[in-house]
Amino acid sequence: MTKDLSGIEAIAFDLDGTLVDSAPDIRVALNAALEEAGLELFDLDTVRAWIGDGPDALILQALRRQDLGGSEALRTRLRKAFDAATLAAPLKHGSVFEGIPELIAGLRRALPMVVVTNKPTPLARAVLDAAGLLQPMAGVFGADAAAQRKPAPFLLQAAARQLGVEPARMLMVGDGPADLLAAQAAGSPAALVAWGYGGHAAADAAAVAPAWRVATPQQLLLTVRESRAVRRDEETTTTTRY
Repeated sequence: MTKDLSGIEAIAFDLDGTLVDSAPDIRVALNAALEEAGLELFDLDTVRAWIGDGPDALILQALRRQDLGGSEALRTRLRKAFDAATLAAPLKHGSVFEGIPELIAGLRRALPMVVVTNKPTPLARAVLDAAGLLQPMAGVFGADAAAQRKPAPFLLQAAARQLGVEPARMLMVGDGPADLLAAQAAGSPAALVAWGYGGHAAADAAAVAPAWRVATPQQLLLTVRESRAVRRDEETTTTTRY
């Protein structure tokens, strides 16, 4: 059954795990910060499972794994080092997911797009720029304070206001529970991508916050095109009738 997206007027994308496979770069940045502080380093699979709630939560996970709460001074030091490493090489080890460049190029002619991410805005913009995806975006909404992080609806609501659309007409596309729950809180429809980092946690969240399952970027692009074609036909019919 084809998903009806005829009422959609904008699309909000998550970043890490949705547009880019940035886990290798996040691991390098985290380990650079931990190594500088003389702490334990972590492998890629471990770090990938922690991605989704932003760098502060990532650092806290790393400290807890070492039975460290971490003083505020230590967390601040680690975050500063993490940011520096990210900005120095935003996407040196990772890559854009297959099919994403074609998806963005195709959607650019159809709908305004924004990025809504728990990564702080300067880091998100650096990654998008390195990925060649910054210019097509109408805005980048990063979590620059803890209260803004998904699953709170703050970032989606801010994006909708900037674009001048109702949240109910903006599709949230993401790979994790926070994306689905944020969409539910904002009153936005959601799409859960199959290629991201969310795994079972995202599938469980989908039971609470229903989402359209998207297997490939091409499926999303074709569905948007088909839905918009149907909408144009309906608008033409209505105009002709009156």
